[in-house]
Amino acid sequence: MSIVANHKTVVAATANEHKLAEIAQVLSPFGYEVVSRAEAGVPEFEIEENGTTYEENSYTKAKAIFDWLGGRAWAVADDSGIDVDALGGAPGVYSARFAGQDRDAIDFEVADLSDGQKHRSRQDRANNAKLLRMLEETPEEMRTARFVSVITCVRPDREPIVCRGEVEGHVDFAETGTAGFGYDPLFIPEGYDHSFGLFTSEDKNAISHRGRALAKLAEIIAAEGDR
Repeated sequence: MSIVANHKTVVAATANEHKLAEIAQVLSPFGYEVVSRAEAGVPEFEIEENGTTYEENSYTKAKAIFDWLGGRAWAVADDSGIDVDALGGAPGVYSARFAGQDRDAIDFEVADLSDGQKHRSRQDRANNAKLLRMLEETPEEMRTARFVSVITCVRPDREPIVCRGEVEGHVDFAETGTAGFGYDPLFIPEGYDHSFGLFTSEDKNAISHRGRALAKLAEIIAAEGDR
């Protein structure tokens, strides 16, 4: 597609279709057209996420797409994860690759047994299996955690926008529900008795970490107007 410097078109750095859908669902009502990096003509290339914070990784991803587009369009990126208090904040920025890359490791073997979650990626299932294994002896009152999302928008001739969203909750003892992705079937948000895996996408976006970060982003962009 032809990309122009139009703040109503936002190129999402993510290749994760679930994240892309969430970004579009939150920003579309504000009049923004969200397109994937593939739709924008950005080729597949690996962006090294070597930051120690969500903010660093989010900016790195957005800036890489922005630079590839020659600064002709806005680029938005998300870095998110789950911080578990009993694990000292882990897996944190390593949430997406928590189970590592050894596809024959025990957590991947356990993941292959979870028939009810086979629609999820094997990596997601292995990540969840590892988290459950590490919290196996941890009682409910000590399983507190939070989902964190940092959204960064890099745009021509303006300062980047960085928005952070969090939702408190705790890690359940087993996966429930088939909605969402990542750690959703394990995470029960504060004030609820069921995991994000049992939420509709609309209900999840209303309270989720990514939904909150995106809402802040949309408010900031809307307040700036066309200046």
